Amino acid sequence: MVKTLGILGSTGSIGTQALSVVRELNSLPESPSNPHYRVAMLSCGGNIDLLRKQMEEFEPEILCVADESLAEKLNAYIKVGIYSPKSRYADRLPRVYWGEKGLEAAAGCSVDVLLTAISGMRGLKPTLKAIEAGSDIALANKETLVAAGETVMKAAQRRGVNILPVDSEHSAVFQCLKSAFKGGDGSVGKIILTASGGPFRGLEKGKFKEITAAQALAHPTWKMGKKITVDCATMMNKGLEVIEAMHLFGMSPENIDVLVHPQSIVHSMVEFTDGSVVAQLGLPDMKTPIRLALTYPYRGYSPDGRLDLSQVGGLTFEKPRMDVFRCLSLAYDAARTGGTLPAVMNGADEVAVEEFLQGKISFLQIAEVVEKAMEAHMKGSGDSGIDAGMAGFIKEPDLESILYADRCAREFVRRSVNCQ
Repeated sequence: MVKTLGILGSTGSIGTQALSVVRELNSLPESPSNPHYRVAMLSCGGNIDLLRKQMEEFEPEILCVADESLAEKLNAYIKVGIYSPKSRYADRLPRVYWGEKGLEAAAGCSVDVLLTAISGMRGLKPTLKAIEAGSDIALANKETLVAAGETVMKAAQRRGVNILPVDSEHSAVFQCLKSAFKGGDGSVGKIILTASGGPFRGLEKGKFKEITAAQALAHPTWKMGKKITVDCATMMNKGLEVIEAMHLFGMSPENIDVLVHPQSIVHSMVEFTDGSVVAQLGLPDMKTPIRLALTYPYRGYSPDGRLDLSQVGGLTFEKPRMDVFRCLSLAYDAARTGGTLPAVMNGADEVAVEEFLQGKISFLQIAEVVEKAMEAHMKGSGDSGIDAGMAGFIKEPDLESILYADRCAREFVRRSVNCQ
């Protein structure tokens, strides 16, 4: 049986690696542990040159790009008629969607697995559309669960679809939990997420004010997009993962720890109630969790290199410096409070990172403006100044309340930066 796959963000790091995994799976004999995939949908932002190459290779029925002008360019390219009579396009050319509404329509195309590999809140509505369509979700967009975890998980449960984590840390926890004996979730005492520590793990606190965008983008282990790389440098990314883990695995923030592990070999651990700790180890390669999400509930074969612990040497662990990496502390605050606060924190961080990369605020100010947005949200709408129009906190929000809180947080940060 050939499965169908859709990818939101096919030209990014996760998307391109996922297509590499598809090539590998399809090159091997088909079996339950090695399913073959037909790529049915691809979406990207503005990199239509790469999307064209992917389209020619995988021949998806549905494509989506960021805006109408890009859609026109892609349609013009398609109409040139470069496809052979044996192509799936011989009788019917692909549909091209564009913009936010187009992304939702593309995500709702109903595939066996939809990989959400776009960053930010843009992934929330398309993910919900895919769940409604009955597609299993290979989740690489952590903001979806950070902002609207309860809404998304309830929707998945209602439709009977799987949420399969693609983040290496959550995939590791997922694998560790499968090792539990009788007792199930009740035997889990603690989840331990590991973090590389980013480029500033041992940097003196006094030197943080001198950090440049180029330094923040120089991650020592992983190659990622700019936003997530800066989030790793501030450790906000790990904070987002704490909130994501809460929803994926039904754990309270008090039972989710973070340990800095610079070798990035232990991807995460689970401590059980009998004191046993089960860890998942592997080379720092995102293709591993992607492959697992595509072959679940089996483990597919990987042609890539194997972990040789004798070559690794030592594995070290240390507690994160919560006083230095304030974003991680703020994420725990948002996790404990819940409601609309995680959405505000996430939205504020997205804009703060944009402003930092544009040189409008310093590295340390990322945490400062996020904290101010969270405080303003908990106080409720102000009458004037930067607090004006800020959404008030809601403990049990619906989707519209979450989206409104997100919009208000973004505007708050922009006003804050402009007032400096």
